[in-house]
Amino acid sequence: MTNICPQNNNLNRGDWKELEEACREWAKESGAVYIVCGPVLYDRPHKTIGKHKVVVPEAFFKVVLSLGDHPKAIGFIYKNTSGNHPLDAYVNSVDEVERITAIDFFPALPDEVEKSIEAQKDINDWVFPSK
Repeated sequence: MTNICPQNNNLNRGDWKELEEACREWAKESGAVYIVCGPVLYDRPHKTIGKHKVVVPEAFFKVVLSLGDHPKAIGFIYKNTSGNHPLDAYVNSVDEVERITAIDFFPALPDEVEKSIEAQKDINDWVFPSK
């Protein structure tokens, strides 16, 4: 039970699931992707649930990196609420996700590559034409 967080049911079965499916497609198309995801806990008192007072995150992040011939990265922030929005409604640059989470996601990349791809946030770079 260390790899789970309380997530809004609608988010889990809807928009978050769509992102997970997109990541699988990106991995198939790119050959491999690196994905980091987790909870976002803002600096304020947190809602808890259950007798053990499990903290409910305010949001969730996911960052995706593809190194291939043309390295690219993209980030996402999803509020932990019900909703039904297109994928691009959640897009952020990896730099923005790093600022929100205080995590440096890809520090092993050469600095010039890291600086360039972590500033990107064009979802169209990740959409592949149908076969």
